[in-house]
Amino acid sequence: GYTGLAEAIENWDFSKLEKLELHRQLLKRIEATMLEIDPVAIMPYINTCLIERECDEILQVCEYRSKAAGITKLIECLCRSDKENWPKSLQLALDNAGYYNASELWNIREDNGKGVDGEMTDASENYFETMMTFSEEAECDNLSENLSSVSERVYESSSVYELKKARSYQTELAQPAIDGKNTLICAPTGSGKTFVALLICEHHLQNVPSGQKAKVVFLATKVPVYEQQKNVFRQHFERSGYSVQGICGETVANISVENVIQDSDIIVLTPQILVNSMEKGILSSLSIFTLMIFDECHNTTGNHPYNVLMTRYLDQKFDSSANQLPQIVGLTASVGVGNAKSIGETVEHICTLCSYLDIQAISAVRENKQDLQRFGNKPETHVRWVKMRAQNHFADIISGLMSETEVLMRKIYSVDTISQINKNYFGTQRYEHWIVFTQKRCRLLQLEDKEKESNICRDLFICTEHLRKFNDALIISEDARIEDALAYLNEFFTNVKNGPYTELEKQLTDKFQEKEPELTALSKDESNENPKLEELACILDEAYRYNPETRAILFAKTRALVAALKKWIEANPLLSHIKPDVLTGRGRRDDKTGMTLPMQKGVLDAFRNDKDIRLLIATSVADEGIDITECNLVVLYEYFGNVTKMIQVRG
Repeated sequence: GYTGLAEAIENWDFSKLEKLELHRQLLKRIEATMLEIDPVAIMPYINTCLIERECDEILQVCEYRSKAAGITKLIECLCRSDKENWPKSLQLALDNAGYYNASELWNIREDNGKGVDGEMTDASENYFETMMTFSEEAECDNLSENLSSVSERVYESSSVYELKKARSYQTELAQPAIDGKNTLICAPTGSGKTFVALLICEHHLQNVPSGQKAKVVFLATKVPVYEQQKNVFRQHFERSGYSVQGICGETVANISVENVIQDSDIIVLTPQILVNSMEKGILSSLSIFTLMIFDECHNTTGNHPYNVLMTRYLDQKFDSSANQLPQIVGLTASVGVGNAKSIGETVEHICTLCSYLDIQAISAVRENKQDLQRFGNKPETHVRWVKMRAQNHFADIISGLMSETEVLMRKIYSVDTISQINKNYFGTQRYEHWIVFTQKRCRLLQLEDKEKESNICRDLFICTEHLRKFNDALIISEDARIEDALAYLNEFFTNVKNGPYTELEKQLTDKFQEKEPELTALSKDESNENPKLEELACILDEAYRYNPETRAILFAKTRALVAALKKWIEANPLLSHIKPDVLTGRGRRDDKTGMTLPMQKGVLDAFRNDKDIRLLIATSVADEGIDITECNLVVLYEYFGNVTKMIQVRG
């Protein structure tokens, strides 16, 4: 029952319940952005904040109506809940279930409410021509000698672990960390940074001062990398009697994090696990560790979990009463340049990264460059230029709907006082950034009339969520088929109808449905076929005809585009024999696009071992640290990133 209410009545103290009112108001504001969340995925983390009857009702609504109706019911129940911890439980539920966008918007952590940085950046865009890049390379002759390539495939196929000898450049990379310094190790993808980490870890475990117990934590940002590195560390260290355990979002519900950390010598984690453990009070300090290794450490910026952990570390460092802190080691293929536009700004960016990680030494190969070059990866790169569609009436119609929605937003509230709209950016990542920025501003909007404030904010969130889907559809139609973009929108509006379906949502849905017959006709018109897809078909057909055993990775910038490309390949008579599979991240904006750890692992295993699966269509989850040595062709389909991302993809 409502134990919190009973306690308040008994003590005649309603202050705890009154504090929840702000969270209830916020949840109702952002409800429109949460309609694609699967209640079943977050219920295990939040059911203690609900009464049993409510849990049953939510599950029944999901089963007999829809997930959108289920999440609406869940929000209604949370707004009634008298449990003091429900806002924090919702935060952890969204994190653990992989709904990171929703979690960021709901954000009730201590840093919430600080000024929002209004600066938005975007890569330069060319409206007349687009670029397609692909690289083709033979497999390295010496792959078996690269310990960074020790993978689960080897782990499962052999019970005997073959010890590798460190190359001279790997010893050079490890030396500053072996000397005890906080070290940032920067070396190309494929050079064996994981092996360097093993060398450092082994030296650390064997040389711990008497009376102390060494405890190492290895942090990986992405679940497939976590799974791969966990197996590498187990294979290397368990033969020597060390205990190696791993925890990620998929497994945390069934494991005691505290016990795993206490009982293990080496723990492999995704960083959010550690952040959550410290927020819950399971870990009070990072001093329990003696060595922390940050894989892909260039991510230590902003609100990334790496930076959250290092902020805790630095707070402890400057607390005179704090215990001894762990040694820090960061691994990266490139520190990147951030938003730097000059050498001076680049140096400043690198220095800032080093300060966040408390780095004392940067380790790069200087003395053994020839050895590094001998084993290095040098892919051949080709660029294909493709002209865009001569005309795109689909984009014209969707852009018109977006303009109408923006006009409606201005009638609801003076949106320009929150952030400036620029319609020239329709169909771009920059427009998505504007939506995120505007939603954060709406979240903090305050008016004297609180009821009016609540209604305005709710309606602004509804409008921005519709604009987000229209923008997504433009991106899909730009790079895939119009029918894929239309299917994406139809699915969204079906979800909207199954949710609260306010008067404003009905108005926006009616506007879309007025245009739907015309959009459907455009999707079936062969003259609207995408020239980019025609060029991509030529590249893939040529590659597989030349070498039927080709293993390729096709990188695309969004999950919706990944799904659309898979459907297109399967429907294309020229390419359907390739049998593509997809690899996307666990974080998700809706239930269908997130991949669980077993799903990711299954896809990678199939790509490595199944001769039928010869093409992997992936988002950025595959460009950081995953060992896929079987791949000999990489196609970057309108996939551009910063310096760091491009260096990783080349590996």
